[in-house]
Amino acid sequence: MAVFENILDYSHSLAGEYIKSFDYPFEALAGLKEYILKLGKTLPPCYAEIKEGVWVHEEATVAPTAFIGAPAIIGKGTEIRHCAFIRGSAIVGEGCVVGNSAEIKNSVLFDGVQVPHYNYVGDSILGYKSHLGAGAITSNVKSDRTPVSVGAGQDKINTGLKKLGAVVGDFAEVGCNCVLNPGTVIGKNTSVYPLTSLRGVYPSDSIVKGDGKIVKRK
Repeated sequence: MAVFENILDYSHSLAGEYIKSFDYPFEALAGLKEYILKLGKTLPPCYAEIKEGVWVHEEATVAPTAFIGAPAIIGKGTEIRHCAFIRGSAIVGEGCVVGNSAEIKNSVLFDGVQVPHYNYVGDSILGYKSHLGAGAITSNVKSDRTPVSVGAGQDKINTGLKKLGAVVGDFAEVGCNCVLNPGTVIGKNTSVYPLTSLRGVYPSDSIVKGDGKIVKRK
């Protein structure tokens, strides 16, 4: 599917080559737990295994009230803030912010990602320096519990996955209190107005307005 072309810079994630090996980025999520456990054992000494299956870079900051479940890897310079909840099967890259009451599950955050306030990121991939505004969430399960599709019309991928959140491209900006419905794809350098309910595929270099109208970024 063309929408996935050039929306992620794979050099900005420890999982980059792994994700790149699949036809579509979201396919990497199914085996993410096993990949993290394998990768963790190969990390340099600057990553401390603070408990079984959880590796944290020596220059990362983790609040004492945060929870990090296994398996997980937290990168250099990343800040895990007060009451953040990382359930496991998560790779959080370098220079990221996981904020107060944010929850991460079975996801990859590329370097520089910010999810700083009350965000839920489940079964998703967030690209380099992408940002979710306060309260923005990825919804990863359809209300009827049927498998998630990606795309629209004839250009649709039936993933076979009952849990799939979003793939968000590099430098994307998602406004406060947005909902990224299951299977949402947001292109590189695309901005989304606050309070928008997103579904389907949004091209790179665009602005998604609150009424769903998409305009090309000038």
